[in-house]
Amino acid sequence: MPEGDAVVRTARRLDRVLQGRTLTATDFRVPRFAVADLSGGLVTGTHTRGKHLLTRIELPDRQWTLHTHLKMEGSWRDFAPGQRWSKPWHTARVVLTTAERVAVGFSLGVVELLPRDREESVTDHLGPDVLGDDWDAAEAVRRLSDLPADLDVRDALLEQRCLAGVGTMWAAEALFATRVHPRTPVGEVADLEAVVTKAQELMAKAVRRRPTTTYVYGRRGQPCPRCRTPIRTAKTGPLGKERPAYWCPVCQAEPRDS
Repeated sequence: MPEGDAVVRTARRLDRVLQGRTLTATDFRVPRFAVADLSGGLVTGTHTRGKHLLTRIELPDRQWTLHTHLKMEGSWRDFAPGQRWSKPWHTARVVLTTAERVAVGFSLGVVELLPRDREESVTDHLGPDVLGDDWDAAEAVRRLSDLPADLDVRDALLEQRCLAGVGTMWAAEALFATRVHPRTPVGEVADLEAVVTKAQELMAKAVRRRPTTTYVYGRRGQPCPRCRTPIRTAKTGPLGKERPAYWCPVCQAEPRDS
């Protein structure tokens, strides 16, 4: 699933092709909104909240927000009018057309049209946005501290109601940078603020320049960049929602009672 930095880059790409432009046609390929028509609407911009994309569209009689979420396989691409799409047409969920470009949302996990005054209803459950103006490390720590104390810290970092935008990659990288084992109970982490601050720093850098390599994520069996010990991985999390964790067994000491 794309993480917060990838979502911000997606929003910026949409702004480059849609912001300040009038829609000449719209096509929402989901049953609930199949007959909706926002042609003639002015796109004022796409904003992010954690992993959520909020595209704001103004019509003379009403303001709308198109809420989309990429989930596991979603993406937004843009094309010249008449250009062949790079993905199968049947995977398109939203098509927004202007005179200059066509923005297509493929395999989107969530597609909703909301009146602007209801926009916050889809994001008000989220914690501080790691890449947003509301970022507050202390508040993120407070929310993490309210979780069950025996929850693995890696899984705690993925709780979007505590801090919004972190996924498996940045959780792994932040824990490696702060030398915390992913299976450490969140209640036993000595400095949670250092962990969430590192996650924010890494993701902010990734927005500016997408990293081409990682320290531990996706590097099972490869040497740790610090000590050269092979990186380990295991799936953790609630049954049915297990996701891979990565760590160095030397640099990130395993909890004694694991």
